[in-house]
Amino acid sequence: MSDWTGGYVAEIGYTAGYYAELNPLRIKLAFLAAGYAFPEAGTACELGFGQGVSTNVHAAASVTSWYGTDFNPAQAGFAQELAAASGADVKLYDQAFDEFCNRADLPEFDFIGLHGIWSWISDANRHVIVDFIRRKLKVGGVVYISYNTQPGWAAMVPLRNLLTEHAQLMAAPGQGIVPRIDASLDFAEKVLSSGALYGRANPHVAERLGALKGQNRQYLAHEYFNQDWVPMSFSSLRNWFEEAKLTYACSAHYLDHVDAMNLTAGQQELLNEIPDRMFRETVRDFMVNSLFRRDYWVRGARQLNMVQRVEGLRELRFAMATPVDQITLKVKGILGEADMNEAVYRPILDCFNGYRILSFKELEDAVRPAGVSLEALAQALLILASRSILHPAQSDAVIKTTLPACKRLNRMLCEKARYSDEVLAMASPVTGGAIHMNRVDKLLLLAGAKGSKDPETSARFVIANLALGGSRIVKEGKPLDTPEAELDEAIRMATAFNEKMLPMLKALRIEC
Repeated sequence: MSDWTGGYVAEIGYTAGYYAELNPLRIKLAFLAAGYAFPEAGTACELGFGQGVSTNVHAAASVTSWYGTDFNPAQAGFAQELAAASGADVKLYDQAFDEFCNRADLPEFDFIGLHGIWSWISDANRHVIVDFIRRKLKVGGVVYISYNTQPGWAAMVPLRNLLTEHAQLMAAPGQGIVPRIDASLDFAEKVLSSGALYGRANPHVAERLGALKGQNRQYLAHEYFNQDWVPMSFSSLRNWFEEAKLTYACSAHYLDHVDAMNLTAGQQELLNEIPDRMFRETVRDFMVNSLFRRDYWVRGARQLNMVQRVEGLRELRFAMATPVDQITLKVKGILGEADMNEAVYRPILDCFNGYRILSFKELEDAVRPAGVSLEALAQALLILASRSILHPAQSDAVIKTTLPACKRLNRMLCEKARYSDEVLAMASPVTGGAIHMNRVDKLLLLAGAKGSKDPETSARFVIANLALGGSRIVKEGKPLDTPEAELDEAIRMATAFNEKMLPMLKALRIEC
């Protein structure tokens, strides 16, 4: 009997996360910050879409045609259910990479996304993907890839091998993946506690093992317990991608573009002395002890001059996606937490009063009297976007076009919140992507859509729906003792939602 999983964990589904870097709209700010021309994404593809939340959100919230595959039929089925609800232009399959990548009906793509698959597949599948990119990525097209990398994983590789070997060899026959994970973690802890010299030579490994024990088992199954797991250096990935004529463009993580947050002055000086840009990335990974990279690669990098870069920046639009009272002027980079300059950030944030959508040019004109330069504004927007306080925004025409599909998808996600908190994303036609939204807030939005006019009615709706699945309102992490206390807390939450959250959702056109 053939194993259709190819050694990949299939008995437990991947988490239903949303990954903003897969939103092609985000490419523009990153590419302009790095000084490169960017493509408009008319066609896009995600390989290994998991539960399909990101693919479906981006298909519903944009005018891009999306394609994708995930070999797990249960995950593909859920993704197709989301697609049917939104009615967006998206075609999703449950085919393995070699089958999907050789389909005769696929177009050429402007954007191909690979989130969380490259490190966990075989070399044979990597060859399939690189060949697919070579054949199907348009000139000027972009590949987004996230992957585990070296040197950050160097000390953990032996421990991961110990965990997976224990799960394969020591588990009782018929034991499921979760008990095998628990047993492997316990065994590894015993090994380190025995005084193993490996643990003494790598003292931080015990701390990381302790952190693993507290993590979601779905995540651990797919992160650590697949047959294939290769944290790959940047230079090794470059060798793979050269076959597809790809050039490294820039990090997809906006904060990586701000060197002062991640590198000392001496490190920046050393990197600037290295003429080869690719080798600089390898050296930078040593400086920050990189564990995980999120990168954009492009087929035909085209550098912009300063005039083109500034003109491109001035055309970008931004929307606020965080209630003002929740914004703290602090940011955390590799070097630690830093204060954000009030004189720069407060004038920028004040421009977004009432959740206005503003262009870079409008912001530039508004903050110039406060002494905020163009370069300071560009860096501030990168930092604010890295914290999801601000998001790149689409044109009014695209917002109008995508609103119906977003609304249909959001209605389904809100209805699912009646019995599950698995998906914590809601699609915005303004940002072309999603914002995080917890289960209670989704139920409060749904209550309003069903006609609730006051906080108490909404609160009772939330309590009743949580009770269907055996859940309750909690306060400070604990269930409340009496129905009266639970209702009081639910009313407080509904009131706060109406006053703080709902205005932002309306501005982002998140409706159900």
